[in-house]
Amino acid sequence: MSKKNDNGVCFRTSIGGQALMEGILMRGPDRQAIVCRTKDGLVEKTEPIKPLKERCALFGWPIIRGVAVFADSMLKGMKALTYSASLLPEDEQEEPDKFDMWLEKKLGSEKAEKAVIGIAAVLGVVLAVALFIILPTFIIGLIPGLEGHYTLRNLLEGVLKLAILLVYLYLCSNMKDMKRLFSYHGAEHKTIFCYEKGLPLTVENVRPQSRFHPRCGTSFLLVAIIVGILVGMLIQLDNTLLRMLCRLALLPLTVGISYEINRWAGRHDNALSSFLSWPGRQLQHLTTKEPDDGMMECAIRAMELVIPEQKGSDAW
Repeated sequence: MSKKNDNGVCFRTSIGGQALMEGILMRGPDRQAIVCRTKDGLVEKTEPIKPLKERCALFGWPIIRGVAVFADSMLKGMKALTYSASLLPEDEQEEPDKFDMWLEKKLGSEKAEKAVIGIAAVLGVVLAVALFIILPTFIIGLIPGLEGHYTLRNLLEGVLKLAILLVYLYLCSNMKDMKRLFSYHGAEHKTIFCYEKGLPLTVENVRPQSRFHPRCGTSFLLVAIIVGILVGMLIQLDNTLLRMLCRLALLPLTVGISYEINRWAGRHDNALSSFLSWPGRQLQHLTTKEPDDGMMECAIRAMELVIPEQKGSDAW
């Protein structure tokens, strides 16, 4: 048996997940599974996935693969969220607006769904850019006396980004629907920990596991802000609009470097990797909640559906 680390983990799995509306998405090396709880029980949906580097050799290159993984995960996650929302009881679903009905009439239900997912993904990126690039750059640009002090201005922008992120997550964590979503997030982490420890996947074994996982996507957000500060040192401009445009141009580089750092930290177990993972684990106090047994059952079933037949082929 492999040597265990401080968390009792025998090995690190590449299987990852995402919390959905009353469900869990798990992605394994060759397929993904969505398991949602409805009034009639668990609803399961699986589909094969093809590694990005098999679609295009460039997607296997360092830095580039990070951008590709980020975009692919966002689109698949948005699609899964849309599917899980469609399984909610009718009284909990939002009535389709005129735009949705117009799309369905013009494109048909299947194409309209894809269009809505694409539009939602674009709007998500626009919102993130507005909150974490345009707004901080604009606000710090209003402070007088920063002309020529590029390092200080860059640090202030980074601190403001972090503050916006913390406030945003805090507000989300106190919303009723988001609390349940974050509880499913906790169930996902606990289940992955249980699997990595080599324990049978049962509610009894999953329940005592930690909900704070070192390879959570939450860590990526913090790393991206820190990397953004460092990459931002390349911007030696005072004009606020030009700074915004430069930050947008450097965004793929920031995402790519952040992915490589998270990837390295996830594969190692030493003081540096622990240091890099620590802030993300603390942030998970906001983005995860303790799940109930039903949530853990969802996560367990989703995990079971993506565990590869060849043992160890999902190693990180």
